[in-house]
Amino acid sequence: MNAYKIALGLALLCLIAAVFLVLNGNIEQAGPFFIAFFLALAVGFRGYNHLKGYSYTVMIFAAVTTALYYPSYFVEVDGFRFAVLITPLIQLIMFGMGTSMSVKDFVGVAKMPKGVIIGILCQFTIMPFLGFTLASLSNFPPEIAAGIILIGCSPSGLASNVMNYLAKANLALSITITAITTLLAPLFTPLLMKLLAGAFIEINMLDMMWDIVKMVIIPIGAGLLFNKLLSGKAKWLDNAMPLVSMFGIAFIIVIITAAGRDSLLEIGGLLIMIVLVHNLTGYTLGYWAAKLFKMDERDCRTIAIEVGMQNGGLASGIAKEMGKIATVGLAPAVFGPLMNITGSILASHWHRKPPVGEYDDEPEKDEVELAKQ
Repeated sequence: MNAYKIALGLALLCLIAAVFLVLNGNIEQAGPFFIAFFLALAVGFRGYNHLKGYSYTVMIFAAVTTALYYPSYFVEVDGFRFAVLITPLIQLIMFGMGTSMSVKDFVGVAKMPKGVIIGILCQFTIMPFLGFTLASLSNFPPEIAAGIILIGCSPSGLASNVMNYLAKANLALSITITAITTLLAPLFTPLLMKLLAGAFIEINMLDMMWDIVKMVIIPIGAGLLFNKLLSGKAKWLDNAMPLVSMFGIAFIIVIITAAGRDSLLEIGGLLIMIVLVHNLTGYTLGYWAAKLFKMDERDCRTIAIEVGMQNGGLASGIAKEMGKIATVGLAPAVFGPLMNITGSILASHWHRKPPVGEYDDEPEKDEVELAKQ
């Protein structure tokens, strides 16, 4: 525990030094201290159970800060552009998702059709149209505004499953909604982008469909096949894929941040506010939409988290395939870290306030479902 306290003390000293330099007009010199602050804070958080869940997100902030201060290292090296790694990284993450899934994950559609259907409807209506509204009001350049719509048109991601587990929500429903919306993405994401973002930028539906098939369907299919043929025979892969996914998402965010640095410095504050409103309103509308359909409290919480948390990695991959990583890709890059913070806070809040009538053994059932992931 002493090591973690030392890390937190070091983080405080670095923050004081960084703020002092900024106040004295030495913003460029403050960079290393800001980076060290986030790194030390992430290490310090590991020593406390109630803060441990934020450690990865704080590491993301350290990486983003590094990309903002030293963008040239993450854009191109000796003629090699790091942006070309985004699609393979997304494919690797989706393959990992496939290896953690099985046909049983889709049986949930038959077991709880009402919840799954409502979740899918909410996923592909609330966030896309909310994104369109915010993009229209933002007065951002068209390509950056289109990125806000893109993150809204994306399916939910694996992070929503983790948050639903922490919130003691219906994890089986969460896993099923994530799986189904991900497989429906090649159809619904391009269709919604054409409908809503077509007024901002040119959208080629067929190209986008194929891009999503390449990044989602083929890797997940390969992962499912791998899981079926080698189930239980590649424990090392099961252990490695979560780490690979975390690194992949972090690296994608760094690449986008470096590429879009100038735009971020110009509109970053406002973009963060709009993305935060998008995320929080998604939770709120998802929850009350489920209430409207008379779903129980646990399922309402599940759908709220599913709706509010999007697959930022996939959205970033789509932006890269469009050739607009530095503009369309900005909103997804900002959305990812923010949703992890808000999702963790919401999950912690609901964890402390279990639904009335919930039995103590229900979280144990959820733990079995999470183990499948």
